[in-house]
Amino acid sequence: MSFENWAAFAAASAILLVIPGPTILLVVSYALGQGWRTALPMAVGVALGDFTAMTLSMLGIGALLAASATVFTVLKVIGACYLIYLGVKLFRAGGALKAEPRTDVVSSAKMMAHAWLVTALNPKSITFFVAFLPQFLDRHADFWTQMLIFETTFLALAFANAFGYALIAARARNVVRNPRAIRIFNRTGGTLLVGAGIATMAVRSGN
Repeated sequence: MSFENWAAFAAASAILLVIPGPTILLVVSYALGQGWRTALPMAVGVALGDFTAMTLSMLGIGALLAASATVFTVLKVIGACYLIYLGVKLFRAGGALKAEPRTDVVSSAKMMAHAWLVTALNPKSITFFVAFLPQFLDRHADFWTQMLIFETTFLALAFANAFGYALIAARARNVVRNPRAIRIFNRTGGTLLVGAGIATMAVRSGN
């Protein structure tokens, strides 16, 4: 695996992770209601959930890679289209971040388990990884090495992202509730995702 390919994966992952989905809304809800103490258990739970979903997805992708080069190529094209779809959806999302404060006091272990369940058992998580990861896999490189590097990178970013969201929600609540800030954030991220999808399609057509 080249450094450029890893860097592209890390950059795309960072963009995708900051998009507020069900997991981030849960993190923000706990942080708004219970403050900064939620940051660590929620971030650990999110990372464990992503590890579960990503591992299952990677194993499935590995089977497809071994079975058929054509199927794997088709999956990459579908993944590029999915990135464009996510980008358009995010761009049109507006400025709402619908996260209500959770005031029910629970232990750190329960918060972590809740974050893991929401992240790992969300069908969209596995669908996302199946569509996203093939964009960066090299059929001619060792699959297990790539799996280890990609998972380690993504999980570190997922942990940092969830931890950061929790701290911001706990300490700067006006930011996560500012429609203008959220709108700018969504449109910037949406544009980057669409660009990533188009770039991937261009690379595929050029091969």
